[in-house]
Parts: sequence; C-alpha cells; structure tokens
Amino acid sequence: MIYLDSAATTFQKPPAVRQAMLQAMDGMTTPGRGGYPAAQAAAQAAFRCRSEIAELFHVPSPEQVVFTSNATHGLNIAIKTLVHPGGHVVISGYEHNAVTRPLYALKARTLVADTPLFRPELSLAAFEQAITPDTEAVICSQVSNVFGFIQPVEEIAALCRKRGVPLIVDASQGAGVVPLDFSELGAAFVAMPGHKGLYGPQGTGVLLCGEKTCPLLEGGTGSQSREQEMPDFLPDRLEAGTHNMPGIAGLLEGVRFVRATGTENILDHERKLIGLLADGLRELPNVHLYTGENLNHQAGVLSFAARGWDVEDLGEALAQAGVAVRAGLHCAPLAHRTAGTFETGTVRLSVSAFNTKEEIAEFLVILRKIMNRNS
Repeated sequence: MIYLDSAATTFQKPPAVRQAMLQAMDGMTTPGRGGYPAAQAAAQAAFRCRSEIAELFHVPSPEQVVFTSNATHGLNIAIKTLVHPGGHVVISGYEHNAVTRPLYALKARTLVADTPLFRPELSLAAFEQAITPDTEAVICSQVSNVFGFIQPVEEIAALCRKRGVPLIVDASQGAGVVPLDFSELGAAFVAMPGHKGLYGPQGTGVLLCGEKTCPLLEGGTGSQSREQEMPDFLPDRLEAGTHNMPGIAGLLEGVRFVRATGTENILDHERKLIGLLADGLRELPNVHLYTGENLNHQAGVLSFAARGWDVEDLGEALAQAGVAVRAGLHCAPLAHRTAGTFETGTVRLSVSAFNTKEEIAEFLVILRKIMNRNS
C-alpha cells in the first residue's frame, strides 16, 4: 500500500512506538495509584512524556502538559473553559468540526476571519477587524487539515496579546512538523493529537495549558481523594480516570523520534514530496490543484480535484489500486466553504516522514492510468 493519508493518522510509526506499548502492557499499571513497581513505572513514563513534550514545544513546566484522548478532547476542554453560552468567538476560515461543533453546541456568536487560501498576509487584517471588545476567545488552526495552509499563528497570537483576548491554537496538523514555541505564543491553550505528526498511537492527545482551566470530566485522579471537587492544580485537574499508559508510552517514543529527526527536517522532507506531487499532477489534464505559488506557506498536505470525476469515486478507485487517500469534506466543511470546494470536496494527499520519492512516482503512474480509463 502507498499510504498518503497521514493527515488523518500517520500509519507508519517508528518501531520503538510499538515496543514501548508492549512493554507498558507488561510492566505498567496507572500513575498515582500505588507505590509498587508497576505503578511507579507508569508514573515515571508519564512524567518523561510530559517533560519531552514540554521541551519540544517550549512549555515552561511539564505540569502544563495535559494528556487527552485526542485533539478534539483537548479543544473541547479549551473552548468550554473560555467560551460561555452565547459568547462571541472569532475563528479562522479553516477550522475543523472539532472547533465548530462545540461552538455550535454553546450557541456561540461565531465570526469567521475569512481569508483566501495561501494568503497569510491577509489573515492579520481579517482578525484585527473581527475581534471586538466582547470577544471571549480567538481560535485558529496552525495548519489546515484540508489544504496544508500554514496560518500565521505567531502574528495572530501577538494581536491577541495586544487586545487581551485568549487564543486557542488547533495544532492537529502542525504539531511535530511546523515549529511551535508555546512560551513565545502566549496562547491560552494549544491542542494536538498524538497519532499524527507526533507519531504516537491513536487514542492519545495533548493539551498545552497557559490559562486556568475548567474540567470537562470529574472523577478520580489519585490525588486529594478526600475532596469532592477536582484538584485545583495541573495536570490532575483535567485528567480524571485511568490513564492510557500503553498509549502514553508509545507517544513518548513518537515524540523522541520527532525530536531526534527535527521538525524542520520533517517539514523539509514533506515539502519536497508535496512539490513532486504538485509537479506531477500539473502534467495531468483536467486536474485542479489547491496550492500556492510556492510551498512556503504549505505543509505536507495537498488537495486536488479532477474534472469528470466525483472525488469519492476517485478516492475509491485509488484505494482499489492500493493507494490510501482521503476524499470528501475531511470533517472541515468550513474550510471547504472558504476555499469554494464545499459542493464537490477534494481528494487529499498527505505525507509523513516515512514516505519516499519512489512512492510519489508510483502514485502518479497509478493515478494517470486510472484517469486514462475514464477519458
């Protein structure tokens, strides 16, 4: 299989991820639930994972690194901490349903700072105009999960600091690929999954916390058991219930892989592959690419559509030929509305550190054969 769906989940993992998960199942229970060796091993692994994530993203303290089940979980915590029912929120035009659905449930007054694809220089002005004195939060994805568009979160963060408005960053597509400095951003929260650019397993995620938090779940934490209120300190305040220790152990090894490889090197590798894809797709007739003049504002995601093809049908044809892609609206209808692709969707190609130039060349041969059959 040629796997080009890493924007959903990085399928190829470093071998150490699987090994760590198996070792955790054999030798760890749950942190904070006992003084015996299996519980202590779990506590040590969890702390090491928090610490290495804190170092990767320049978080002042490991306690500000909260484990979640995925980025959606973290975004729900962040949004429901900052936004009251009916509150005013400003978001980018490229947000995922993990942002828009919680806001809809809160009946938030949501204003979209709408800017064209791959025009980050227009984003700051759009946010400046959209933020008002009663704005409770600004939410912006670091990288569009549909188009790979890298948004100028650093400039938006500076604007939010100037206006005194808390910022939530959805780093689902950027974490591990596009550098992110939590201390410099001054964001209230940054949410990310473990199973994408951090090369951890599914069922893991991280919320970086810079603000006081409101628990989404209440329950046991292994601390302050006499009290009926959740602890008032992180990470315990947001981590009710039993930890996913095999997942956390695997995530630790994924993060170590990213740190050893270097986010800049991963981004450079992905951009080279996306460039090869874009060059090859331009040679095919009736193909429309969604990309910029250069790849300076794009990570390892590329969307396209082909005249005469329903995107779902093309995605299925590729699957039958042994190529994994994603076709449709990608759980991000707002992004498609912004880009003008809501009615049709796109075929999305997304790469990881484990894809090769040879795979890209083989994919282009397969795609050409499929499209020739339909011509």
